[in-house]
Amino acid sequence: MIRSLGDKTPRIHESAWVSEFAYVVGDIEIGQNCSVWPGVTIRADGDEPIKIGNNVNIQEGSVVHGDGLVIEDYVTIGHSVVVHGDFIGTGSLLGNNCTFLTSSTIGKECMIAANAVVLANTNIPDNSFVTGIPGTIKAPTTEKQVVRMRSTAEHLVKKAAIFKQNGL
Repeated sequence: MIRSLGDKTPRIHESAWVSEFAYVVGDIEIGQNCSVWPGVTIRADGDEPIKIGNNVNIQEGSVVHGDGLVIEDYVTIGHSVVVHGDFIGTGSLLGNNCTFLTSSTIGKECMIAANAVVLANTNIPDNSFVTGIPGTIKAPTTEKQVVRMRSTAEHLVKKAAIFKQNGL
């Protein structure tokens, strides 16, 4: 369901796919080839919009809420992720069930492990592999991880196109 909130209406690129079972409301910009899967909530009810770049996938059960949140290109947000921070850099992956809290940033090509919690007011630098509660940097992301993260994003662009072509 795509809904306006007052005079703020989501702007969704024609190539993007938003499941009819997702809830997208407010001042949101969704870029090319993005996918918003069933059970996702994206709520932009603050003073600043949520901006989602190109080739981003937000998987089942995730919640995205923010005031000025920017999600750059080729980002994967896994199943049941809570996104409440300020910035996610290009090529990053947020693993299933992780949490990303207020006034925090995640750099480019970062991998946030499943179930990790990035606490409020935390800045994760580019190319970081983060695990645990609270989330801590365990190592730099490897070239193999970076390639796999990009491959995941590209795979979901293709998968979403099939859903879109089939009217789902």
